[in-house]
Amino acid sequence: MPKHALLIINLKSKNGAWDIDQAIANLGKADITVTSKVASNAEELSQLIYQYCQEIDFVIIGGGDGTMNAAAGALVETGLPLGILPMGTANDLARTLKIPFDIEEAAEVIAQGHLHRIDLGMVNGRYFFNIANIGLGVQVKNNLSYEMKQQWGILSYVRGLIRALKTYRPFRAEIVCDGHMQRVTSIQIAVGNGRHYGGGMTVSEEAKIDDGMCSLYSVKPSSMWEFLKSAFAFRSGQFKSHHPVDLEQGSTIEINTNRRMAVSADGELMTYTPARFTVRKSAIEVFVPVEYLEQSSEANHVNTR
Repeated sequence: MPKHALLIINLKSKNGAWDIDQAIANLGKADITVTSKVASNAEELSQLIYQYCQEIDFVIIGGGDGTMNAAAGALVETGLPLGILPMGTANDLARTLKIPFDIEEAAEVIAQGHLHRIDLGMVNGRYFFNIANIGLGVQVKNNLSYEMKQQWGILSYVRGLIRALKTYRPFRAEIVCDGHMQRVTSIQIAVGNGRHYGGGMTVSEEAKIDDGMCSLYSVKPSSMWEFLKSAFAFRSGQFKSHHPVDLEQGSTIEINTNRRMAVSADGELMTYTPARFTVRKSAIEVFVPVEYLEQSSEANHVNTR
C-alpha cells in the first residue's frame, strides 16, 4: 500500500543543509509520498508532528540526536513510527540501530520497511534515547559550541573533554539501583538507555536499547594518565577490568548528589539532581536495517539458551 510520510529537517544540525532530493526520490520509488518541512527548534518540530499526525503513516526526521530527542514526546503520544536520516554530529541513535550515515542509504532502510520497537529512557519525567550525564559529560556539552561542532565534527567532543578535564572537580552521590544502594565519589555518572553516546562511546558492552534496562557507570577521580589508559574501555564499554569505574544495571535508578547538579541527555540540558531514571519499554517503532534485526535475534537466542 502507498504510504505518506512527514519529513522534518533540522537545518541547524551539522548536515542539515545537505541535498536530500535523491533520498526523497528513492522513497518515492517505494510508493512513499513525502511532505517536507523544516524546523529550527523543538517546539516547531513537535507542532509539525501533531499538525500532520492524522494525515501521515510515519515521521522521518533529519537531524542529530538532539533533534530526535525533541520529537520523542510527540512520537509517543501519536504512536507514529520514526524513520531516521542521521544528519547531526554524533548520530548515536543511528549508530546504536546500525542505520548508515549516508543519507540515501538511510532512506533505503526506511523504504525497506522493517520496523522494530525500542525503549525510551526517562529522567524526572523527560524522555531520552541514548544517555544522560551528570558531571563531566555535562561540562563537555557546555564546552561545545555550534561553531565548534560545525568546524570539528566528531572531534569537537574530544576537544570539549580535554577542556573539561582541566577544571572539573569531583562530587559525591548516592545511587539506588533497583533497591540496591551505594555511595560513590565520582567525576562522571552516565545512565544509558541506548548503547552509544558522544560519537561512538559505549555506555556498557551489555547495553541495549530494547531490553527494558538502564546501564550506569560512575568514574572515580583519577589522574589524567589513568583516565587516558581507560580510553579503550570508554570506546568499547568493556569496563569490568578497569578499577576506576563502577557499573550498575537496572530498570529504576535514583541518584542524589551532595550539591545540585545538572543532568543532560542526548546533548540537551534536561533537569537537575536528585534524578530518577526509569525505562518506557517498547515506546517507539523505528525503521531499522535487517542487519540490526538479525543481530538482535542472535543476541536474544544466546541469552535464552
